[in-house]
Amino acid sequence: MNVTKGGVMKIMDKIEKIDNATIHHGKYSDRLYIMKFPIDGDNLLVDKLTQKAIKHGYSKITGKIPKKVLPLFLENGYKLEAGIPKFYNGKEDCSFVSRFLDMERAVYDPKPLKKFNKVLDAYEFTGEGNYEHNYDIRKLDKSHAEDIVAVFKQVFATYPFPIHDPEYIKETMNNEVVYFGVFIDGTLQSVSSSEMDVKSQNAEMTDFAVLDSARGLGLSKLLLHEMEEHMKTQGMKTLYTIARLKSIPMNKTFLGAGYSYSGTLINNTNISGGIESMNILYKYI
Repeated sequence: MNVTKGGVMKIMDKIEKIDNATIHHGKYSDRLYIMKFPIDGDNLLVDKLTQKAIKHGYSKITGKIPKKVLPLFLENGYKLEAGIPKFYNGKEDCSFVSRFLDMERAVYDPKPLKKFNKVLDAYEFTGEGNYEHNYDIRKLDKSHAEDIVAVFKQVFATYPFPIHDPEYIKETMNNEVVYFGVFIDGTLQSVSSSEMDVKSQNAEMTDFAVLDSARGLGLSKLLLHEMEEHMKTQGMKTLYTIARLKSIPMNKTFLGAGYSYSGTLINNTNISGGIESMNILYKYI
């Protein structure tokens, strides 16, 4: 999930497992997010997750699920918001589903979507761009945790994960998350990360943060190229991002790198100071 705006982060939601499903939930984004759902999941598990969201009074349930179990969710009142073909091991498709428990959350301002659609309609991918640069772009390690947090604190007004905590950053590095940074004159100016699912051979390209002093230099584009090259060495097959609908520059960065748009998650994530709709874009490597 991507944002490039100044501020300070506050409370966080939490991650837990229910049977073989992994969920992220809390009042921060006022939702239950199904991060992983088993291919052999059944109606009982769908109902467990739904009832948990209802019990906590969340206004939305959203989920990233194997397409094979999509009928289970549709028959339980969910709808399809987006999808990624060949998401799992370059073979099986993924669906993003949602259920609004408070219909007020389903109401959205159409202007940002219309603005994005104009960009999408007019956009024509012409191939790989020019990635020549004089900046120092590196894969980061635990010794950079404090510097990473310093950038995130200046960029992210709100965020659904505790990326303001150096220990959290170090912990994620132990769990298939790879961070990248751009240094200018020895100072970290931009950060991003690739959240790998090694078993399923896909990775989320996320956490793009650029300091105000380095805006307009195309650092996100450079980082994305570096991330993609590294993901190839790690055996990833499908790359994707969950980008803010309102962030036209971020969406252009991915479209310019050959990513395809597949849908919008309406009023989905508390990011950059409020709950926003998010675009799904993907690419095969």
